[in-house]
Order: sequence, then C-alpha cells, then structure tokens
Amino acid sequence: MGDSSTGDDARVSEAVLDTLGDESTRAIIEALSEPMTANELSEACDIPLSTMYRKLDRLTEAALVRESTEIRESGQHTTRYARDFTEVSVGVDENEELVTTIERPAVEQTADQRLEELWTELREET
Repeated sequence: MGDSSTGDDARVSEAVLDTLGDESTRAIIEALSEPMTANELSEACDIPLSTMYRKLDRLTEAALVRESTEIRESGQHTTRYARDFTEVSVGVDENEELVTTIERPAVEQTADQRLEELWTELREET
C-alpha cells in the first residue's frame, strides 16, 4: 500500500530524502512513539521551539508526520504531531530515477479523531 502514485512523485521523493537526511528531523521521527505537541518534542529532542516548528513543517510537507488538533474541554486547542508511516523504501524506477514509497499505518478513526481532522482542515483553509 505505497503512497507514491501521484504526478508529483519526484518532488515528494526529493522532499522525503532531504528531510530524512537531516539529523534533527530523524530525531523527531524517533521521538514520536506517540503523538506529541511541538513543546513536548522540543524538550524531548533538545531543539529550540522556533526550529522545531520549521522541522515539523518539513516533516508534514514530506508526508512523514501528520498533525491533528486536540479539542480540550476548556476550549483550548492543542496541535499534536504523529508519525505517519511505518516504512519508507527507496528504489529506482524505469527511468533510472530515485523514488520513495511510503507505507502508511492502517488507521481506524474515532468520531473525535474525524472531528479533529475536520477542524484542522478548516483552520488550514482560513
């Protein structure tokens, strides 16, 4: 169940390889054994918060990390980040170009998770 069938394969492959080539982003991926906030990741990885947000943006753009919004009873919203792959494979296609294949975990969403995802999408559109 690879995720490399879009017309933007080369761009996605390059983003994945560039992102994985960075020591800090690899540390973030390793720290994400469970969903965490940017603050929690900053502390766990000893990376300044401003740098952490840039690294999380790179990981999200490369489709290696997904973000979701946790809606708390207090009305406060927290963004959590989670690893969004189980395996990344690198190969060579018929044109002798490097390609990546990303295996995704099987996800069964609860109603709360679907609401969080919808909320995140709405925030991104505004």
